[in-house]
Amino acid sequence: MDTTSQPSERLELLLLTHGNTLYRAAAAILGDVYEAQDAVQDTFLAWLEKQPDCPDGAHERAWLLRVTVNNCKSRLRSPWRRKTGALTESLTTEGPEESALMEAIQTLPAKDRIVLHLHYYEGYQTGEIAQMLGWREGTVRSRLSRARKRLKTLLTD
Repeated sequence: MDTTSQPSERLELLLLTHGNTLYRAAAAILGDVYEAQDAVQDTFLAWLEKQPDCPDGAHERAWLLRVTVNNCKSRLRSPWRRKTGALTESLTTEGPEESALMEAIQTLPAKDRIVLHLHYYEGYQTGEIAQMLGWREGTVRSRLSRARKRLKTLLTD
């Protein structure tokens, strides 16, 4: 990608290219569309402040996703969040099966939601997720396995 353009043009291109991906990840983690929008906005503000030098689009996407995930983790730790409830009805789904799946996913702990989303929705391998989150690869694999089991239990009950 061309890194010689003006920051505002570059930001617009990043928003068009990665905005939906970041929003979906944030919404899956936070379970609230408005907080997800804020987390993505904070990600792009961080990009404007730091303007990281990414040699290709894959590194850029990974940087943006990592910042988005970290923003979401910070929001989940916020004392304000503990006083509010999730707006699961505002998450759009295509059918009743997908709606049930989204509701089940939202009941999982945030760390489980993060790995499920990055693996199944964004297509990252466990090694890439580990690098993104600063975890060990074995931790990602075990968290993914536990999340699958919890999800299976929730969906079969």
